[in-house]
Amino acid sequence: MSVMRVSEAATSPAPPAPPRVREQARAAFVVMAFSAGVSIATTAALLVATGLGR
Repeated sequence: MSVMRVSEAATSPAPPAPPRVREQARAAFVVMAFSAGVSIATTAALLVATGLGR
């Protein structure tokens, strides 16, 4: 059985805090912006491909 001293318990590292709402919102915005950029690039590539096919 291990016994933990009070001084060891006070200096033990705390578990990491969950991300804040602002950080989650920023991450969601980055994902949506990336998705929009990929969609626009795909649409432009398809329009160019169909234009060259005529």
